[in-house]
Amino acid sequence: MYRFHAVPRWALSTDPKDKRGKPPAPEDLLTPTVPEQPDAVDRALARAEYRGAAALEHAAELLGGGKGPAVFASPPNDLPALLRTADQLLTLARQDAGEKARVWRCDCGTHYAVPVALIRPVSIRCERCGRTVDFEIGKSIGEQNLAEMSQSHVNAYRRGLSDFFREAMARGWPVLVSNE
Repeated sequence: MYRFHAVPRWALSTDPKDKRGKPPAPEDLLTPTVPEQPDAVDRALARAEYRGAAALEHAAELLGGGKGPAVFASPPNDLPALLRTADQLLTLARQDAGEKARVWRCDCGTHYAVPVALIRPVSIRCERCGRTVDFEIGKSIGEQNLAEMSQSHVNAYRRGLSDFFREAMARGWPVLVSNE
């Protein structure tokens, strides 16, 4: 499993005379906000590209069997490529999002989602508290996409990684990858 993080460029300095070459403080470490799922990173990056090659292959090539960390992308030269990868991750998340559904909530807090194609006005008893829940369009609390739980985790990982790549490039920080 690969882990991504970003640090300021000065934190990568190996020059002993550089006083800023000390380990980064916690506020100087940027990590993606992603779900902890063992294979999520592999599935999230499986179809994503970085500089014309598979992003996973790029990470594997950089690490070469070692623990790392290795520089995955460094601004300004890698900025366009990493932003394209971030866009691809969002596109893949949208493509694999699942079927649109309307959501209702019982007074006890239980959520019910019904695929848009199957919606019709009906009332059911809440399976938790027994109260009546009316499935009327006007009483819906919103829309969401239905997908398998594992696919939802992968999509959340893609969105989190995309946001992380964008933030790291906006700060001008190199993105590092390591094995875990």
